[in-house]
Amino acid sequence: MKKIVRAENAGFCFGVKQAIEKAERAARSREENIFSMGPLIHNERVTGDLEKAGVRIIDSLDEVNAGDVVIIRSHGEGKAFYDEAEARGVELIDATCPFVAKIHKLVHDTDKQVVIVGDRDHPEVAGIFGWCRRPAIVVDSYDEAAAIDEDDLFIVTQTTIREEVLQEVERALTDNGKNFYVNNTICSATTKRQESCAELAKNSDMMIVIGGRRSSNTKKLCEISKKYCENTYFVENIEDLPLKELGKCNRIGIAAGASTPECTIKEVIARMSDVTLENNELNMNDLMDEIEKSLRLPRGGEIVTGKVHQVTDKEVIVNLGCKKDGILPASEVSLEEGQKLSDVFNVDDEIQAKVIKTDDGDGGILLSKKKLEISANWDEIVKALEDKTVLEVKVTRTVNGGVIAEYKEVSGFIPLSQLSDHYVENADEFVGQTMEVRVSRVDQRRNRAVFSHKLFLNEEKEKLVAEIWENLNVGDVVEGTVMRFTDYGAFVDIGGIDGLLHISEISWGRLKHPQEVLSIGQKINVKVLSMNAEKGKISLGLKQNTPEPWSVIDENYQVGQVIEGKVVQIKEYGAFVELEPGLDGLVHISEVAHKRVGNINDELEVGQIVKAKILEIDKDRKRISLSIRETIDPPVAGEENNAPQQAEEEAAPAEEAEAAEAPAAEAPAEETAEAVADEEKTEA
Repeated sequence: MKKIVRAENAGFCFGVKQAIEKAERAARSREENIFSMGPLIHNERVTGDLEKAGVRIIDSLDEVNAGDVVIIRSHGEGKAFYDEAEARGVELIDATCPFVAKIHKLVHDTDKQVVIVGDRDHPEVAGIFGWCRRPAIVVDSYDEAAAIDEDDLFIVTQTTIREEVLQEVERALTDNGKNFYVNNTICSATTKRQESCAELAKNSDMMIVIGGRRSSNTKKLCEISKKYCENTYFVENIEDLPLKELGKCNRIGIAAGASTPECTIKEVIARMSDVTLENNELNMNDLMDEIEKSLRLPRGGEIVTGKVHQVTDKEVIVNLGCKKDGILPASEVSLEEGQKLSDVFNVDDEIQAKVIKTDDGDGGILLSKKKLEISANWDEIVKALEDKTVLEVKVTRTVNGGVIAEYKEVSGFIPLSQLSDHYVENADEFVGQTMEVRVSRVDQRRNRAVFSHKLFLNEEKEKLVAEIWENLNVGDVVEGTVMRFTDYGAFVDIGGIDGLLHISEISWGRLKHPQEVLSIGQKINVKVLSMNAEKGKISLGLKQNTPEPWSVIDENYQVGQVIEGKVVQIKEYGAFVELEPGLDGLVHISEVAHKRVGNINDELEVGQIVKAKILEIDKDRKRISLSIRETIDPPVAGEENNAPQQAEEEAAPAEEAEAAEAPAAEAPAEETAEAVADEEKTEA
């Protein structure tokens, strides 16, 4: 008994389907000047149909003009392509597969050496390459990976590459002692498709792999199939079927690549079934099912599939495979302004519709595309609510308390409080915008759906924060923005998370307030000193980016050197002069002037800039002795020459000197959890 078995995962993947839908929508909305950058997918039938609809293929932006529309295929393009399109005034419709777009972001955000595991001639790999900050290395074998000289590697994969290729590359890098981080960006749909193909091939006498000759993922399916079933044939359309060989096999497996349309798969299966019928070896149960199907009429509300038999200005006649034809009136089709049924439907097109009546009065079955679309759209909204997934909607108008946003054929409500993650006073600015939303409530019986853009924004922020925590380590130096001040420090935004830069970690010198050296909005490089994920606290340091002054004092200062500094503190026995932040020297009262000084305040004041000579550097005690007197010319002969002050007057008590040299009181280096929490609440 003959049996034809189709693999569980065969045909269009999500990314390809999305690209084709965007191209078809663009073709319906514009009459001309629509192009795709290279073939939208590697299937001549699909690209041929799109070309008939008005979507022409180009190889370069040189072929288009300002105002033209160019569709970016699911394989994606490099960053330079987007920049050039913007410069030329070309409108882009980005149909890049979301999984490929994720790889673009990964390679663009890293400073490490990127290694792409994939086919260097594949357009997807070329697109990924174009988002790397420096030239990436492309490999697809153990030997190529083993030849890599660089270290600290960042690995990404072509979405359609086989898992075994990635494993070989990892083994080569491990064998050569390389440091590397692997982002396994192989598409899960690709993996499932390959696994189901392999499983089917193991239990089949013959395998038919359907897809375009230029399709990389279809070629890989063929390679996998041949491992387990030598009798494997690559078929692009029904003309390629090995009809003579079909009769020799009892169990025939069908697999199809991600760029293979459903209509091609069904045509191949139908042709194979015809052959087995001619050989009187078709499964009798299948034959009886087909006969029964042709006699049964569909019920109201049922979704049916049929083939377009005739198209007029008023209706489309559809062959449903039963004794009555389906009638699809123009009023039951969502048409753009000025669009006709013949612009949307062609003879032999396979379409789906919803049954409204089993008898329209003229012996036909009344169909509706609108109700099918609305029903499908509601199903998608309900599923998005259940799965907590994101939908893309367009805001069409304002209403009391919010806005109306449309998801395909369904209108929903976005409350004013859910339009943004900040306060919105006037919703008019959102009209015409397309935004991502989460579904917060659905009442299909009353045709009501409530969306929230705020939930989406908050989730994105949470993901960003989680990613920062995952990738941030103690000791990392990152760029931050000064957001706000407190008496004990400053809060710095390091890409979505605020870290505390304590006043004691800002400068090696004395500070009374962070504003002395920082300003709101200032960009600074800070070092991560500590992290507490449970409390969500990060401590930062700024002074660590420069050497501690005493650690390099020999390189910058020597005894006998004349320096210029600022008077920062005055005591009875002398004045402290700041050479640089964190490095002060003492000018004893006896070293202020050539004359006897009774009150040092008569000679110096805080903030005064003075020149002084270094008399001594005591690294063990971290003390510097300075002299202003030795930088001043002595009095001329005949003028009063005061005797030096007595030794007992010169020497200040040791306790006073040490106390004077100690840094000024600062805010505590560590704040209690309660104090920090209170501060953050106050700021919020």
